[in-house]
Amino acid sequence: MAFFLETLIGGLMSGMLYSLVALGFVLIFKASGVFNFAQGAMVLFAALAMARFAEWIPKYLGVDSKVLALVLAFMAAMVLMVALAWLIERLVLGKMVNQDGISLLMATLGISYFLDGFGQTIFGSDIYKIDVGMPKDPIFLLDKIFPGGILVSQEDLVAALIAATLVAALASFFQFTSTGRALRAVADDHQAAQSIGIPLNRIWVIVWSVAGFVALVAGVIWGSKLGVQFSLSVLALKALPLVILGGLTSVPGAIIGGLILGVGEKLAEVFIGPYLGGGIEIWFAYVLALIFLLVRPQGLFGEKIIDRV
Repeated sequence: MAFFLETLIGGLMSGMLYSLVALGFVLIFKASGVFNFAQGAMVLFAALAMARFAEWIPKYLGVDSKVLALVLAFMAAMVLMVALAWLIERLVLGKMVNQDGISLLMATLGISYFLDGFGQTIFGSDIYKIDVGMPKDPIFLLDKIFPGGILVSQEDLVAALIAATLVAALASFFQFTSTGRALRAVADDHQAAQSIGIPLNRIWVIVWSVAGFVALVAGVIWGSKLGVQFSLSVLALKALPLVILGGLTSVPGAIIGGLILGVGEKLAEVFIGPYLGGGIEIWFAYVLALIFLLVRPQGLFGEKIIDRV
């Protein structure tokens, strides 16, 4: 029972990180009505920026305090992501208002490949480490109930708490702010939103900036755990089937879907993997998404779209 709970808790903590990345997809989809395939590349780009700025600031600015250097590095990386959002709107999305969804989809694919290459050009392609002081030692919980207790990674626990806090803040942003309501209006109909005075340019800059902030936080967490490397962009794309699972436009769906995916892949890998040769975590998310596409294409919390002709 203790081993099952360890696996379950580990899956829930991984699921919160998946939910955090999935929110980036939901944000962009709500604003433009298309998958943002660049979200994974944004995670890598933001993590590279954070890692390199954390190295350069003490070296070139003479900042001796590690905490201050990390804060300045995070702020510099955030400014870079906002500038990137402004450039994406100005050079790409602003030129494609009211275009077909496939055109916007191809645009995000182009942005993704550009960010992958450009990030490594200016920041380098080595494996970098982000040390933000997250505790590495595991802890044992419920040792009075289960012999030996339940082993929990402090780093995963802190990462999950940060992700949960940010997820809750973004969910409140969507539900209770005028900008969040404007985002939903833009997602429903670009032309109608423009006709009632909602500026698409400003909305797109805001939503890409928020998605950049989400990518930065996710990149810092994963960079601290795994190191900043090219595989981060691929890891972040695992949130794609999660969005299908929860629903393309649903913030609660992204949260619940992330938890289901995190727990499901961990339990499957531990309890079924030995009988199938392992490797279930690699394909579990995509098979689960395929099943949902066949049974419930709109996802758990997505809305059914009915076209009357």
